[in-house]
Amino acid sequence: MLSGTRRCNALPGLVFVIAMIAVAPPAMSRTVAAPATERILDDSGGRIGSYLTRYEALRKSGQHVAIDGTCASACTLLLGVIPHNRICVTPRAVLAFHAAWDLSLRGAQTNEPGTKYLWSHYPTDVRRWIARHGGLRSQTIYLGGRELAAMFPSCR
Repeated sequence: MLSGTRRCNALPGLVFVIAMIAVAPPAMSRTVAAPATERILDDSGGRIGSYLTRYEALRKSGQHVAIDGTCASACTLLLGVIPHNRICVTPRAVLAFHAAWDLSLRGAQTNEPGTKYLWSHYPTDVRRWIARHGGLRSQTIYLGGRELAAMFPSCR
């Protein structure tokens, strides 16, 4: 037990230690978890609006995207929404492009505004590749292998 004088001299030091513990952030908050990776295995696409909503949320979350299979149609919008440095491809990755379309009483009809929207979201090197392969039309064209690997980093 400390005498009265010693207790008074020790008190400022004890107050300082308690104050430092109280303002120090917990050790867990100093550790930042790496963003998770969204893996695309085989996605045949769908409605453009649904994919934009999904990819905007992914972009805001900071997540990375690994293309590890076929990413077709509206799925390819990720190329224009997710930053290039957060997209990687595996050797199995394939991008499938075609014109946007709507189902009508006469069957599938090309949707020009939708096709222009898709086109506007693709990076320049992807647009060049599409143009060299006939552009966005009703027939699907496939980008994969070495050509795709030259445009995007490989997944680790």
